[in-house]
Amino acid sequence: MTRFALLAALALLTACTARTPVASMRLGESPAMAGGTFSAPGAVSVAVDVREINGRTGICGVWSESDTVSALVKGRSRTVLGPSAVMLGQEAVVSGLFFLRKVPARPAASYGGIEADCVVTDRAWSAADAAKPVRVHMPRQVVYQDIDEQGIFQVVFRPGGPSAHADDPKPWD
Repeated sequence: MTRFALLAALALLTACTARTPVASMRLGESPAMAGGTFSAPGAVSVAVDVREINGRTGICGVWSESDTVSALVKGRSRTVLGPSAVMLGQEAVVSGLFFLRKVPARPAASYGGIEADCVVTDRAWSAADAAKPVRVHMPRQVVYQDIDEQGIFQVVFRPGGPSAHADDPKPWD
């Protein structure tokens, strides 16, 4: 029942954040960064900017996965974007980050200025929004699970900051 309530709440949040595609724009000098690692080899990084686009709140961003990933993670890295959300201050302005452009992995400090895909929400932009902190919320989640008579094997995404590039710090460093 708890899982159903969580899915219903997520669906409602997604329905409240209408997205109008916009071609693309360059990320600012220091976009908000997030990401994490998997319990099997592999990692993800996300970089986003929140900005005013035609009087509305726009979100531009990219994502990348590490060059070396486990066979259990390959093809599943993108799934962690689904329940992720961009927060402006304490408000979730968009969830379901599948619109982000995939780019090659790079060190976290070098995402500024790269071309990103954008969406425009129905939320009006206000001058005060420019001063609000931007954060990407990426929840911990199971991306692969195998249950058999020998037990349960899971691969879990663990949020912990941008980690896709080999030079990015890892939670165990």
